[in-house]
Amino acid sequence: MPADLDKLKGRLQALRAKTVANGCTEEEALAAAAKVAELLDRHDLSLSDLEIREELCATSAVVTNRKQRQPISACVPAIAEYCDCKVWREKDENGRVRYVFFGLRPSIEMAHYVYDVISAAMQTAWQQYADSRRFIRYGRDERASFLLGMAVSIAAKLEAMKARRDEANRVGNGRDLVVVRHAIVDAEYAKLDLNLRQGRASGKKVAAAPFAAGQVAGQALALHPGVGSRRSPD
Repeated sequence: MPADLDKLKGRLQALRAKTVANGCTEEEALAAAAKVAELLDRHDLSLSDLEIREELCATSAVVTNRKQRQPISACVPAIAEYCDCKVWREKDENGRVRYVFFGLRPSIEMAHYVYDVISAAMQTAWQQYADSRRFIRYGRDERASFLLGMAVSIAAKLEAMKARRDEANRVGNGRDLVVVRHAIVDAEYAKLDLNLRQGRASGKKVAAAPFAAGQVAGQALALHPGVGSRRSPD
């Protein structure tokens, strides 16, 4: 199992390098998310329920280097759900926001990966939008509004992809990978006994036109098939 996990992590890192190094589009990010989900599901389908239950849960923190919540926050819960993880937001000792994914080790590796490629896709889309305009009227507000609109759109797509993926993972013998994963993660998560508070709205104004443009950037692309697809971001 450790060797298989190392192999899986190696493939995730190779895919990440291809999609993030030179920037990537949302289409490439969603295709990559579908591909890594397929890799993860194949990995777990090759294991017995007992072997999966023997895997240890762990955490993986994504540090934003920002002291305020960023637009990508709108799709972080969807990323965690897509990867069968838990997630919470906290601040480190320097006051920087970070997102902590909790779950089975292959799942949190996947969550960290999906976060990275979506973040890169959002920056690529914003740059394309900004370059297409003669001037930016709202400055940072316009950028944040565009990215928020795109994050909301991506979250909806991940939720739809997750539903299709779950259906594919309900194998004919009655074994449901989703149920097995969630049972393990829920039990271990309860042991953490975290005292989490519901997040508040940021209170920042949203520029309507850039927000709508961000949504269009997210909605314009068709969903990629999930598990079992022959398409790949390679």
